[in-house]
Amino acid sequence: MTDQINSLEELSAVAGEEAVVEVAAPREPVRDELGRSYATGKRKDAVARVWIKPGSGKVVVNGKPQNEYFARPVLQMILAQPFSVAGVEGEFDVYATVKGGGLSGQAGAVKHGISKALQLYEPSLRGALKAAGFLTRDSRVVERKKFGRRKARRSFQFSKR
Repeated sequence: MTDQINSLEELSAVAGEEAVVEVAAPREPVRDELGRSYATGKRKDAVARVWIKPGSGKVVVNGKPQNEYFARPVLQMILAQPFSVAGVEGEFDVYATVKGGGLSGQAGAVKHGISKALQLYEPSLRGALKAAGFLTRDSRVVERKKFGRRKARRSFQFSKR
């Protein structure tokens, strides 16, 4: 055992059998006949259906431009995050329909959908998006109200007398 095994061929020769190496197939882009990628994004009670295609960076949400639907700059910044992390600002047009929840949840849902659609359109962007945590659905939702309580956890005020 003084000499070391340097390659897979030497290992198989020493073992006396052929070594089977499985290579993971590279991910294929998923696009429809119009050259778009589709994904569903979710956050709280909001569900967004998102289509992306190469373009000039125009974002349309529920038939309105991004700055009209999401008036707050913070929400517009949330929508731009996946593109800046992937390094493709202004290269894709986004068409999204979103239902349920409030504006903040809807912005998070569209961001999740954009991230998933970008990864389907260009699989090489998956590493950067996954490292930033944009492909994981934020599963935090509002806790339900329990009976015998004033809110989900808050009790009624205790009265000794």
